Amino acid sequence: MPPGRYAGNIDVRDSTEGAALYIPIFVKGALLWTGDSHAAQGNGEVNLTGLETAYKEMNVTVEVIKDMKLEWPRIETPDAWITLGIDRDLNVALDLVEAETTTFLMEQRKVGKEQAEKLMLATWDCRITQVVDVNKGVHCFDVKDPRLQRRIEPLPDLENRNYLVTVGRDADLNKAMDTASWEMIELLQKQKGLSRLDAYSLASMVMDCRPATPTALEKVVHCLVPKSTWVSSR
Repeated sequence: MPPGRYAGNIDVRDSTEGAALYIPIFVKGALLWTGDSHAAQGNGEVNLTGLETAYKEMNVTVEVIKDMKLEWPRIETPDAWITLGIDRDLNVALDLVEAETTTFLMEQRKVGKEQAEKLMLATWDCRITQVVDVNKGVHCFDVKDPRLQRRIEPLPDLENRNYLVTVGRDADLNKAMDTASWEMIELLQKQKGLSRLDAYSLASMVMDCRPATPTALEKVVHCLVPKSTWVSSR
């Protein structure tokens, strides 16, 4: 099902072994279901292609935490919390994740809203989750221990030794994402000799699309494809 406040097909690729997903419950019995498992998937899944799997065994531990009040799902990894914003419009999803991250920082750091907003922007480390499931998503990382700074990679504008890079800029985050992702598909065709369909599928599996810190005038999305995706023959 399309993702939402109830979780659903959220497609956050950091939901891996050892992660905890916290979900607000809206129906009696929760009706928990798991599926659409991916062995690999990009940040910014642009079509229905991940590296698909059919896990015959999956161990999920379920706990009911009655004193935890959530408006949106959150994910806990060994070193970070992940907040989510989901909507049909990426601009709204961005607004939601900003509000959710601010709320989270207020709760965790015991600070006021203004200080939490400044902290969110100063430590901005976010991803386009996916744009394929009717409802689109943006998610952000927040370091668990403020004494241990999470390494935040600078967002490159040009190709470098580690990544193929494309960038989209627009006041509309949807258009910025469209520009960056389509340019990456064209770049994969040109540089790697892939067909349009293969480039489209590969981008969905390995492309890492990251929104820059938002401003009032412009939204910027940097899409990266690791060069380590290709291994030289021996």
